[in-house]
Amino acid sequence: MQFLELFATEPALFIGCCVVLGLLVGSFLNVVIYRVPVMMEMALRAECAALNDPAGATDAPHQAFNLAKPRSRCPACKAPISALQNVPVISWLVLGRKCASCSAPISARYPLVEAATGVLTGFIAWHFGFGATALAAIAFTWFLIALTMIDFDTQFLPDQLTYPLLWLGLIVSLSHPAWAEGAAPITPRDSIIGAAVGYLSLWSIFWAFKLLTGKEGMGYGDFKLLAALGAWLGWQMLLPIILFASGVGALFGVVIMIRQRRGKDTPMAFGPFLAIAGWLVMIFGHDAVSRYMGLFASSD
Repeated sequence: MQFLELFATEPALFIGCCVVLGLLVGSFLNVVIYRVPVMMEMALRAECAALNDPAGATDAPHQAFNLAKPRSRCPACKAPISALQNVPVISWLVLGRKCASCSAPISARYPLVEAATGVLTGFIAWHFGFGATALAAIAFTWFLIALTMIDFDTQFLPDQLTYPLLWLGLIVSLSHPAWAEGAAPITPRDSIIGAAVGYLSLWSIFWAFKLLTGKEGMGYGDFKLLAALGAWLGWQMLLPIILFASGVGALFGVVIMIRQRRGKDTPMAFGPFLAIAGWLVMIFGHDAVSRYMGLFASSD
């Protein structure tokens, strides 16, 4: 209880601790980003093997592969990474961006994910202050970081993350959090309607596009992610999320086509734009919408 009182009375301490926690969680998110798609592929291969040869698939030995096992290793030489070599950001700098065993280069993306998670976590702590709202927003942010990077890598949004994010949003709505000063609280009714409308809106667009063109314009994971955003932010924020994500996604797609000389049929992940839009709406959306509606109220 004394720690909680200290966090409440010392905002700088709370923000600093959140930054450190974010750096540590960012290291874990790197594991999630890499391993969850691999785990899904392994599970799919096991199911296919079981269909082709049930007895052989059951008896085949397999090595545990999950978020905890095996220990993190160098992708090049497979040498285990020690705890001192896994300190967020610092180890990457101290090691000279190379593996301590084989000197293979270590991608800058690992410390960037860690740093981004730390900075965003600290920003949430500063923006909302100490309390349940900040804790909920931090968890929301961590999920979106993992989903963004996984979709960027694989163009797939795993159910293992979208479903928990959806259910957490519905549960958090029971506490009626207000995501901006002066904003209306997100009630369970808003959350449930947001989840339903979020899913059905993209589902309808998907099928309309497929009936008109015979092609699939997006994946089912996008439906589930927007449903989760609706559960967290309420149905009122779905339109700003879709407009922002579609606009930025279209602009990004044009830039990619021009720079890399790709055709218009080149697939591009939409999940990262939904995630970024959802995060920005959580921070600024309710206040912006309230001010926008206030313009009409003041003119009457």
